[in-house]
Amino acid sequence: MLIGAVFPQLEIGSKSDDIRNWTEHAEALDYDHIAMFDHILGVNAKSQFGWKGPYDHTHSFHEPLVTMGYMSAVTKKIGFATSILVLPQRQAALVAKQVSTLVGLSKRVIRLGVGSGWNKSEFEAIGHNFSKRGKKIEDQINIMRQLWSEHSVNVKTDYHTISDAAINPLPDRSRIEIWLGGGAKPVLQRVGKIADGWFANTSVRTAKLGIPAFSTDKYGLSQLEIIRTAALDAGRDPTQIGVEVRVELEGKTPEEAANEVNKWSKIPEITAIQFSTMRAGLKTVNRHIDALEKFMHALKS
Repeated sequence: MLIGAVFPQLEIGSKSDDIRNWTEHAEALDYDHIAMFDHILGVNAKSQFGWKGPYDHTHSFHEPLVTMGYMSAVTKKIGFATSILVLPQRQAALVAKQVSTLVGLSKRVIRLGVGSGWNKSEFEAIGHNFSKRGKKIEDQINIMRQLWSEHSVNVKTDYHTISDAAINPLPDRSRIEIWLGGGAKPVLQRVGKIADGWFANTSVRTAKLGIPAFSTDKYGLSQLEIIRTAALDAGRDPTQIGVEVRVELEGKTPEEAANEVNKWSKIPEITAIQFSTMRAGLKTVNRHIDALEKFMHALKS
């Protein structure tokens, strides 16, 4: 099972030395990958009637793909995952080029976790249609895969037109996976149909957004069954679809958080776990690093 460290976006600040220090320690502590969240903009919650989002303009967010480029330059082997990148806010061809370049220069495995997003204000600000984001994302995934594997791409859809054009150089496709985030039934069916894996939502904070939280109960197992059924209907082997869950430090000790891994490890479909130290009252980067160390030590003991 892969063990990842969630980059503490909200609390690490903007000093490059702190980001480098945290990144180098994550690799030295034997974490397999670094997971990063994504938001292009934060809105002022006070000006948004009925705002229920877990983030606003006071929370810091580093752009994931750019930050991963920096992280890859100060490490040697650790992998990366976006969990998730809001793909419908971006141009598919540009993301394909960015990921291709990141893979080519870093020689790392990149799990591009993508989702449709929930913050309507972000879509409005960057000029993208919020209501069509679900249909658009599947189109984007298909186009990116074509751009990563073909020397000439000709495609015309409702959202994209590419006329005899291509990415050069092509990336090592074995180093790129596309995962999906979200918990609604159409998303789960999409995971089974076309994705390499699923970033399951295990955070109670996002439940108020209408995103069902995945757990080990009957409901959680029913989510896995939706993925399995969709995969079989698409002629795919469901055992080849990964699942990653998040263990959060908030309200726990690192040792208690590590004990949660035992719960998740009993579900055979789960192939990876990411550990988040955010919202746990850690005021310095060194305290975040200390929590990473204690969690990993508890896992190994």
